[in-house]
Amino acid sequence: MASEIATKLMGKDRADYTPNADSGAFVTVENIKQARFSGKKFDQKIFYHHSGYPGGIKQTKLSHLFKQKPEEVLKRAVINMLPNNKLRKDRIKRLTFK
Repeated sequence: MASEIATKLMGKDRADYTPNADSGAFVTVENIKQARFSGKKFDQKIFYHHSGYPGGIKQTKLSHLFKQKPEEVLKRAVINMLPNNKLRKDRIKRLTFK
């Protein structure tokens, strides 16, 4: 699902696609709580972030994050699939959840 969303946000499914222009569509996702994960990913995948201080690495399991904020799991997956350039912020703003 995340790869389809990333393609639509970039506008790669349109005939007038250009890599340096932000011409993608708005994407709204419904029923994110009903998402399914393959294999043992739900119990074993870990997200990391760092506070910036020595020894400040934090970790969160996918199962815990999905129970708290299911939309955050999909948003992180889509962000990692978008190219890392100046257009990434504007593209991810067009992703909304219901």
